[in-house]
Amino acid sequence: MGYRTLRNGWLTAIAALGALFLPAQAQAWGFYAHTVTADIAMENVRPETREKIARLLRASPMLGTPDCAIETLQDAAVWPDCLRGAYWRWGYTFSWHYQTEPVTEEYDARKNCSGLNCVSAQVERNQRILADESLPDNVRVEALAFLVHFIGDIHMPLHSGDLDDRGGNDRETTYGIVPGLNLHWVWDGPLAERAISGDPPVARRYTAQERAELAGGTSADWGRESWEIAREFIYPETFGCDPCEGDLPDQVEMSQAIIDRSLPIARRRVLQAGLRMADYLDAAFEPGPLPEPASD
Repeated sequence: MGYRTLRNGWLTAIAALGALFLPAQAQAWGFYAHTVTADIAMENVRPETREKIARLLRASPMLGTPDCAIETLQDAAVWPDCLRGAYWRWGYTFSWHYQTEPVTEEYDARKNCSGLNCVSAQVERNQRILADESLPDNVRVEALAFLVHFIGDIHMPLHSGDLDDRGGNDRETTYGIVPGLNLHWVWDGPLAERAISGDPPVARRYTAQERAELAGGTSADWGRESWEIAREFIYPETFGCDPCEGDLPDQVEMSQAIIDRSLPIARRRVLQAGLRMADYLDAAFEPGPLPEPASD
């Protein structure tokens, strides 16, 4: 085992442990889950795409973020969260991580997205920037990092659905025997990490049949899927109400039974994010312009 592999293993373990003590607002779909989506993507992109990503990543020092260095697609997948320590420079990007809509109202992909300030719009925007070879590499590598991160974010259900609680951030939640978390962070961190840990490993080459079943769609589709999971599963399961209207308690206990029913959903969202990321990266690096988005 080389020094870099050993170092990365320790860093991952330390980050995962430290994340339990960070407020949910400081993270978005946990360090581990984001890096796993990047691993899945790299296992499933075309060889030419993998080579072009490696070449483009060499331009990352031009981003001027030495405390948030990017050497791999894993690094890129967590880079936008690392920027939260420099609000003065990157604060304008913080609203790009989510697009929460009430689970008691109809979903609208255009809502809460003025000036492209939402996650679904930024997925599409950054893919188009990445695909534009006339742009300088520092602009494209920034778009690469935002793209892979936001594809992860939009698959976390509470980045799309909420109930006047900032995507569950305002619901104090006991996760099994662990108190003092909140509903958003449970789905961002420990639940997602448990869902994708162990055997069989999720970062592997998927068959065409598996990709057909898990991948596909656009960012608007993925946002709707996440909102539907929040509406039809997370809030009803957690609070015992369907649909969840009226006042809900600010504190709730997430039983082991609810955790067990949640794990397959969390796992599927990570798999979908990784495979859809692979599709979007292949499309961005394919010769020729991206097709124009469909008009409504």
